[in-house]
Amino acid sequence: MSVVKNLERIQQRIERACVKGNRNPEDITFIAVTKYATLEKTKEILEAGIHHLGENRDQEFLRKYGHYGEEATWHFIGTLQTRKVKNVIDHIDYLHSLDRMSLAEEIQKRAKRTIRAFVQVNVSGEETKHGLEIEQVLPFIENLQPLHKIHVIGLMTMAPNTRDETVLRNSFRRLKTLQQQIQALHLPFASCQHLSMGMSNDFEIAIEEGATMIRIGTALISDRG
Repeated sequence: MSVVKNLERIQQRIERACVKGNRNPEDITFIAVTKYATLEKTKEILEAGIHHLGENRDQEFLRKYGHYGEEATWHFIGTLQTRKVKNVIDHIDYLHSLDRMSLAEEIQKRAKRTIRAFVQVNVSGEETKHGLEIEQVLPFIENLQPLHKIHVIGLMTMAPNTRDETVLRNSFRRLKTLQQQIQALHLPFASCQHLSMGMSNDFEIAIEEGATMIRIGTALISDRG
């Protein structure tokens, strides 16, 4: 199944989810996760009209950036090691995985411009997932105030790997509630207008619950459609 065919199916699913959730499809940013995509497949994604690309490994990001840097808007969605910040920070447009002060301080030290960042939240509390616990998020964001090169534009989470719709919906709702609490503070360095949540297996529920950015890989590049 080609990227174009897969994209048609995904867009239909997005539209249905928007109708169900009373959302505007134009408010949803589709990020193509290219973790398992070859350079050729990445080019196919760009030619299909998807220009928001997400990578979660610094070396693979730099390789693809070297080929398609100016053609895409780049999202770094994986854990970023502090020692790797200097290699990638000025090439990415969005960071989806801000989860510790040492990383924030290194960004402040290395970045040549303001970085649009999502604070990563471990909503499910699973030990295998990265991110801050819900009760840690607001104090963490408040501590970012002196770091003028970081603007928190939203929150990011990975929902539990389950088909239980109730569990998924509750995870996304908890992130939405947290976002609203932060927005109500009107922090100039943390507008928090976005929610990065929803992947190939749960993006429809995420959209219904308020996602503004969805990260889709397998459903887009799979040859099985």
